[in-house]
Amino acid sequence: MFIRGLKILLLAFLLIPSLVLAGEKDPIKIGAFFALSGPAAFIGTPTKLVAEMAVAEINKAGGINGRPIKLVMADTEGDPTKAIMAAKRFINVDKVVAVIGPTRTDTGMAVKPIFERARVPIVMTVGGDPVIMEGGRFGSARYIFKTPQRSSIAVRKIYAYMQKMHITRVALLTASDGFGQDGRRWLKKLAPKYGLTIVASESFNPRDTDMTSQLVKLATTNPEAIVCWTIGPAGAIVAKNVRQLKIDVPLFQCHGLPGPKYIELAGSAAEGNLMPSTKLMAWEQLPDSDPQKPVIAHFVHLYNKVYRLGEKFPINTHSGYAWDAVNLLAQALRKAGDNRQALREALEEINGYVGISGIYRLSPQDHCGLDVDSMIIVKVEQGHWKLVDY
Repeated sequence: MFIRGLKILLLAFLLIPSLVLAGEKDPIKIGAFFALSGPAAFIGTPTKLVAEMAVAEINKAGGINGRPIKLVMADTEGDPTKAIMAAKRFINVDKVVAVIGPTRTDTGMAVKPIFERARVPIVMTVGGDPVIMEGGRFGSARYIFKTPQRSSIAVRKIYAYMQKMHITRVALLTASDGFGQDGRRWLKKLAPKYGLTIVASESFNPRDTDMTSQLVKLATTNPEAIVCWTIGPAGAIVAKNVRQLKIDVPLFQCHGLPGPKYIELAGSAAEGNLMPSTKLMAWEQLPDSDPQKPVIAHFVHLYNKVYRLGEKFPINTHSGYAWDAVNLLAQALRKAGDNRQALREALEEINGYVGISGIYRLSPQDHCGLDVDSMIIVKVEQGHWKLVDY
């Protein structure tokens, strides 16, 4: 009897691993690629960490209908060719359900047709509009979504504030890359609607280290404000050049620059600079009635206190993009499961998700879902970000 009981007990122990494995559910694989090296790594690396933080929080809460999310990671190096290689691997080798990323508009445009052809939903974390624009050279974008505000939304926010300042004459200084070209297109197109005249327009390579010659040309046209459209160190160089040339008009930067790195690189030349931003950069200054305020407060707590990401990567305006991308996908996955077509349709139906970068109201016509009310205008004062227009 004792021997028989021992055999039954032993058999039970042998069966435990099989029972555990049978109870586990396959993970939902999501591709994630960012510029983890190269000139945009200062944006791409913390974006990756935020994506991992978002997934960890979802998995701790039980995952998606009991299934955990698994991120399949890749480094684009900010290179369109590397991004294409990663996209093909996600689709053909890793068999991911969906993708988030990349970091730059140029890499986003390079992979756009790949995901469209494969019918794999992607929620991009790039600033430029072309990734979700359709028709002509932009192609289709049925499977392409993005979490940062459109460039056109940021331009409208700047121009509405200029109207309040009674500015009418504007000079443009834009990067020659895809993001800069997108900004210049909207800056020129929308100016007449706000009673603004573009008096001059110059461009620069985002890797340039001096833009004084372009700024001297702009200054001769007597603008009442200068708008610079770029991301990365180039924006800080422009601010320093403006200070060195003693150009005494407001300098507006784009929505990709608010963050401590800009102030660090520009130094005292950042003082007085204005730019559109997500509410994240001045969230404590928001009215308590803003529905985003408690959501952002929780995110900041997780970022700084729980996951301690702020110790190496202080929060900037990009910090919430991957969080929103992961959570938009999670919301759609809970409804549609891992069928790619159903997932795409579920993303289009999201209306009212309160995120870090805004309240998302997606539709078949708008794969970003953020309007001007998702942005604020901030100003650098004594080395800090001050909310000057809500």
